[in-house]
Amino acid sequence: MNAPSSDVPCEDAPVLLRREGRAAYAVLNRPRAINALNHAMVGLLSRALTDWEGDPSVETVVLTGAGERGLCAGGDIRSIHDDVTAGRSAAPAAFWYDEYRLNARFPKPYVAVMDGIVMGGGVGVSAHGGVRVVTERSRIAMPETGIGFVPDVGGTYLLTRTPGELGTHLALTGSPVTAGDALLCGLADHYVPSERLPELTAALAELPAADAVRRYEAAAPEAELAEHREWIDHCYAAGAVEEIVDRLHASGDRHAEEAAETLLAKSPTALKVTLAALRRARELPDLEAVLAQEYRVSCALLDAPDLPEGIRAQVVDKDRRPRWSPAELARVTEADVARCFTEPAGGPLRFS
Repeated sequence: MNAPSSDVPCEDAPVLLRREGRAAYAVLNRPRAINALNHAMVGLLSRALTDWEGDPSVETVVLTGAGERGLCAGGDIRSIHDDVTAGRSAAPAAFWYDEYRLNARFPKPYVAVMDGIVMGGGVGVSAHGGVRVVTERSRIAMPETGIGFVPDVGGTYLLTRTPGELGTHLALTGSPVTAGDALLCGLADHYVPSERLPELTAALAELPAADAVRRYEAAAPEAELAEHREWIDHCYAAGAVEEIVDRLHASGDRHAEEAAETLLAKSPTALKVTLAALRRARELPDLEAVLAQEYRVSCALLDAPDLPEGIRAQVVDKDRRPRWSPAELARVTEADVARCFTEPAGGPLRFS
């Protein structure tokens, strides 16, 4: 196995790196955790991409995940909970600093195989790539509002560039999408049946990325969200979360009513900050500017109670009964939201 000299080409490494033909391959390798990202993995992948960017023999980079369950279930939120509750907020802030820099654009063809579960940080390392492949097993989501957090890793950039208000719906509810909807929302580019993935990844060593994908792609399934555009676009165009909920309840559509109930179970603070982040992201010029905004918001939420509480309820104790503070949308003030967009004490996110 060939790998950048700064990495250890060990089968137990959390990211497996190899070279073959015209391609370089990175495999996220924590299958028992659905390849959830930790700081070490971010470092390994960042160094590999830097080496491969400067290597003229590397024409294409291919990202996959070990195991059968998915590319990446997100960041290692259990460790974030442990750090925050122990008063070590600097650790997750440092992790996000390096992770968000990793999520910025890569200049060479970057093929992300978004098979299985792709959530949170998994979206960050895949959906900004130039060639994004989904399968019939893909389940893609930004579920952060359910843990008292906000879509990050460039998620607010991606979700503000979907048709209509589809991205607002996905950001606030955290609902997963399958292959057809991922293509509709611009989160993916190509549909390849999972049984063809071994042939595709092998072909990338011999062919240009576009030619290899063209050889193995197939017609994608229908986009399920397309038939719900009318109520989604109307309801989520509202200027406040409370009004979105009211419109969903009043729409008369069963799916809209279910979306309203989903929102009311999420962190009220996270919902309001997420909506503000989405609206602001629409006006920002590029991905790096949005990542910088997300870093400000993420660091601010380290000092809020809902992030550790949401992770506790979903991952630690698994009682699924978070005690949000405040517990009601009306009690989250404009000042509470505005505070999340101030520069962190350690300074802004920089890319050079």
